[in-house]
Amino acid sequence: MSIYIKTAGWLVAGGLLIHPAHYATAAKSDEHATSYYVEPGSYGTKRETDPPGYVRNLSKIGIKGTEDITWLDAGLDYRMRYERRDDDLRRPTSGGLDEPLLLRTRAYLGIKNILDPLRAVVEFEDARVYNSDFPRSNREVNEFELIQGYAELHFKDALGYDDRGNARPAYLRAGRMAFEFLDRRLIGLNRWRNTTNNFQGFRASLGQDANDWALDLLALQPLTRLMTDFDKPNQDQWFSAAIGHWRQWSDIVTIEPYYMALRQDADPSNGNRKRDIHGTGLRLYGWVGDTGVNYDLSGMYQFGRDGGQQHDAYMVTAELGYTFKQHPWKPRISAFYGHVSGDKDPNDNKNNRFERFFGFARPWSSDDYMVPENLIAPKVKIEFEPIKGLKIDGGYSAFWLDSNTDRFRNLLGGANNRDQTGNSGDFLGHGLDIRARYNLTPYLAANVGYTHFTFGDFTRNRQEAANGNSSDDSDFVYVELSFNALDIFQ
Repeated sequence: MSIYIKTAGWLVAGGLLIHPAHYATAAKSDEHATSYYVEPGSYGTKRETDPPGYVRNLSKIGIKGTEDITWLDAGLDYRMRYERRDDDLRRPTSGGLDEPLLLRTRAYLGIKNILDPLRAVVEFEDARVYNSDFPRSNREVNEFELIQGYAELHFKDALGYDDRGNARPAYLRAGRMAFEFLDRRLIGLNRWRNTTNNFQGFRASLGQDANDWALDLLALQPLTRLMTDFDKPNQDQWFSAAIGHWRQWSDIVTIEPYYMALRQDADPSNGNRKRDIHGTGLRLYGWVGDTGVNYDLSGMYQFGRDGGQQHDAYMVTAELGYTFKQHPWKPRISAFYGHVSGDKDPNDNKNNRFERFFGFARPWSSDDYMVPENLIAPKVKIEFEPIKGLKIDGGYSAFWLDSNTDRFRNLLGGANNRDQTGNSGDFLGHGLDIRARYNLTPYLAANVGYTHFTFGDFTRNRQEAANGNSSDDSDFVYVELSFNALDIFQ
C-alpha cells in the first residue's frame, strides 16, 4: 500500500514529487507507486543509489533540532574487512598465504533545494591496508582522498511531467564524481574493492529513474589513484558515453541502449599507445508478469583503433532467474552465461580483446579473479532469506578463455599470463562460493563469505612456466563489518 501526503499544494508519493495536476494519476496504482522504474533482480547488478546508500537526510536521522534541515544530506561510513587468501592466483608466486586487513572510511555532504538550481556534493574517502605480505597498490590504498566534489545545476521539472505525474528534471554536474550505470559491468564504483572508481569532467542527465524515459550524457577523464598524494585526472584519456533508458513498457521490459568511447593520446607514460575505442550496446531486462521469472540480457560491440591495430571485440551476457514467491524464504535460482572476446591471433593486425572500460570484477567471480576480457563464464546461483534480514547466496562457476592464444588478465600479477602458441589450454578453473549478510544492529552490518577455486589446465601450466610449480586450488575467506555512524541515532 502506497502512502500519499499532500504538502504545499504538491503530492509526495513514495518519495517522488507529484504535480497537483497529476493527483489522480498518482493515486491510481499502488503497485507502481507512480514510478516506471523496475529493479532488474539479476545477481550483483543493483546500482549504488545517488546519493550513496550510507547517506541520510539530516532531517530524518533522529537528532533533536535537525528535523527542519531537509536541505542537507550527510553520511559517515566505516568498513573493516579481514581476508584470508590461500594460493591467490593473482600473485607472482604460485602459492602462499596472505591475511590482509582492509580499512575504509567515507564521509559525505550534499546541499540541495535551499540554493536551487545550484547544488553541491563533497565526498571523502580514506582507504588503507595492513598485514599484507605483498606490496601496497592503489586497489587497497588511497589516503585522505576527495572522491567526489562537484557543483550541479538542477532544474526539477525542466522537461515537464510524464504520464504518471513524475517531474522530469534536467541537471548538469561539473567536477569530480563517482557513479554506476547499467549492470555495473562497464561503469561501476567498485565498492567491493577498497578504493573507488571516479572521474573528473561533466555529466548531464535528462529525466530520472521514475520517468518513462531518461538520458545520461558523460564527458570525463578517469582519475589516476595516487596512494598518498592527491589524485589527478589522466590527461591522456577521455571517456564519453550516452546512455538511454526506456521504461514505458517496464512491466514487460526496460530497454537501455548505450554508446561509449575511450580516447587515449600517445604518451611515454602509456607506452606511446594511441587508442580510439568505440562501443555500442543494448540491455534488456524485466519480469515475466507474476510468474517469478526475470531476465537480464545485454550485448556490446566494439570497434576503432588500438595502438595501430584495428579493434574488433564484443561482450554478451544473459541471466534467467526464478523466484519462489510463495515460499517464506523467497528463494531465487538463476543461470548466467557471459562471453567476452579475446585476441584471436597475436600476429595479425586486429585486436579482439574486449575493453572493459571502468567496470568491476565482483559480478564475474566472488574471489575477484575474473575480469570481462577473453572469458567464457557460465554459472548458477541460489539466493534466499531464511530469517528476516539474513541474506544468503551461493553458486557454482566455471571459466574458460575465449581465445587460448590471449591472456588471463589477473594471473601471476599480469606477467607470464599469455601463451601465444595456445599450447597451455583454455580452461581457467571452477569454483564454489557462499556468502551471508546480516544487520547485527540498525547501524552495524556483517558480510561473511567463502570461495573455493580449483585451477584449470591453463592456470597450472602458466604457473609452472613462470615458477616451476603450481597450486591445485585456492581458498578465500572474508569477514566484513560496516558501520553507519548516523544510523546510531535512529
